[in-house]
Amino acid sequence: MTPDQVRAFFTHHRTVRKYQEFVIPDDHLEVMLYAAQHAPSDATAQMYSLIRITDSLLRGKIAEISHNPHIASASEAFIICADLHRLKQLLEHKGFVYGNIPAVGLHFALGDAVMAGQNLLIAAEMLGYAGCWIGGILSSLPTLADLLELPSGVVPFAGLTIGLSDENPVQRPRLARSSVIHHNSYAELDSTALELALQDMAPISRSGDWSQTLSRYFAVGGSMETREVQMVEYLAQHSFGHVRNLDTLFAQAEAAGMSEVLLRRKLASSVIEAWVDAGHLAFRGEDESATLALEQAIGTIAPL
Repeated sequence: MTPDQVRAFFTHHRTVRKYQEFVIPDDHLEVMLYAAQHAPSDATAQMYSLIRITDSLLRGKIAEISHNPHIASASEAFIICADLHRLKQLLEHKGFVYGNIPAVGLHFALGDAVMAGQNLLIAAEMLGYAGCWIGGILSSLPTLADLLELPSGVVPFAGLTIGLSDENPVQRPRLARSSVIHHNSYAELDSTALELALQDMAPISRSGDWSQTLSRYFAVGGSMETREVQMVEYLAQHSFGHVRNLDTLFAQAEAAGMSEVLLRRKLASSVIEAWVDAGHLAFRGEDESATLALEQAIGTIAPL
């Protein structure tokens, strides 16, 4: 392909939520999945799973809880997941002990999942289809996990629908390249550049104010705060205890009958000691992280 052809291909990209009734031919679906499986992966581990939703009742339930009806109407619907469960199984199958890597494992697994999903979407677009990434599946994360019977170590990242478009959405604007491409070091945007960025993206909002759109998601009181609570709880329950915050751990210590929680740093050391005290009993943990030190102390009381 020439540079102009590549530019034209990506210019043609649209996010679509209204699809024609159409069954994607098997050879088309096969090559989309082939593309997904040939995405880059960290350390060859392929830490992702794509859950193809073919059951119409299940599609309907996921569409309802995510408030995205096109999950039920698209030709194909997937849930894109970071998957450390399979990696753990593979290691243990050969007698290895799975490492204590909740943070770095999740980091690379999410990368693998996104790259596989995007490869699938690009292959679909090359065949003339359109699609939509769906963050709304996180709106009811516990319910979704139950519906999909997700084991510990599997984290849904997003939904992805594919089909023939039945709408003609306008092309969405993008930030100026100078806002997102940095050279050799990170370049902070000054107030003038920030205003230009808001102007660049103004057409995406009905009000012409992109900051208002962002605020509905990411500001205090926005929808992401609700998702944050569910995500932290889900991760903590599914082998990613590193996401626990101190408030959660203090509440857990209190629920376990502890009357006092003490955190202190050892002199001339980066190690933090955590003590939980019930008067007649005291439990200790230590780590360079206050959260992990407190987790250790509480872990001697009851499993986290």
